[in-house]
Amino acid sequence: MEKKEVIRIGGRRSKLAVVQSEHVKALIQRKFPHFDCLVFSANTLGDHVQSKPLYSFGGKAVWTKELEDYLYKDDDTRIDLIVHSLKDMPTLLPDDFELGGITKRVDPTDALVMPIGSPYSSLSELPDGSVVGTSSVRRSAQLKRKFPNLKFESIRGNILTRLTKLDDPETPFKCIVLASAGLMRTGLDFRITQRFQPDTMCYAVGQGALGIEIRKGDEKMKKILKEICDPVTTICCLAERSLLRTLEGGCSVPIGVDSKYDQKSKQLTLKGVVIDVEGTEWVELSHTVTITDEREDSIRCGRELAAILVEHGAKKILDSINLDKIV
Repeated sequence: MEKKEVIRIGGRRSKLAVVQSEHVKALIQRKFPHFDCLVFSANTLGDHVQSKPLYSFGGKAVWTKELEDYLYKDDDTRIDLIVHSLKDMPTLLPDDFELGGITKRVDPTDALVMPIGSPYSSLSELPDGSVVGTSSVRRSAQLKRKFPNLKFESIRGNILTRLTKLDDPETPFKCIVLASAGLMRTGLDFRITQRFQPDTMCYAVGQGALGIEIRKGDEKMKKILKEICDPVTTICCLAERSLLRTLEGGCSVPIGVDSKYDQKSKQLTLKGVVIDVEGTEWVELSHTVTITDEREDSIRCGRELAAILVEHGAKKILDSINLDKIV
């Protein structure tokens, strides 16, 4: 029997990350049954440090560095690609690596989760001073704009850890906010109390999509990924990442997006919001372009919206943010 060629897939060790790696494995093996995909998982700095908000010790690179070391290796521990939650993937990668593809997006919204048995079903029902758990400055800033009567405190850990903290009878949290996609991928979407729409909260750049990182110039992996990735998601997410990169924002900066691509008209509409951490100042605008070159026009859309946002005051808001003062 002919031995199958092996593709080694790397990802983080959390339950969600393993589910995502297995999803990409299934996509590849469905299209290329002659490949045998092996999933390798590793802990990253972001997994080890659970007591601090991400913005206080390194931003998005805390999820990627250890895995990139395995991508770079030249021995039998070398991996061929890394599966990331695209929202956790830096917009600027090390020189030796590149974004090889983006899989079809699932629900990109943020979700409100109430404790089991809670009498409340929305933030508007909560008593003044209720504590909302989220470690995302983007989420807390946008919600402060709409619900200034509530308090927002950091909550770290994987999905199950956060849900356990929420359901504890002694919990300080009246609710928490998580990505809808993470709950869906782990079979926990029954815990979603409410999905936030863009008029309340714009989602994170790349949220709901998986980004696949490869060695730069790896044509074999590029050809494989082209067959399993989604063009509509790619167009939207390239525009979102271009916006974020141009504004020089990271996972800690309050930048939200909402993107839609109409395949029939080839119109891409990208909405962006830049908001201060207290939710008192913001710039929220949209921009539409016609896509003729999927990559170049998507990236151009993000750059152009960034320029429009800056023209209307976004740079002033971003420059005023001092993350050291955020509790």
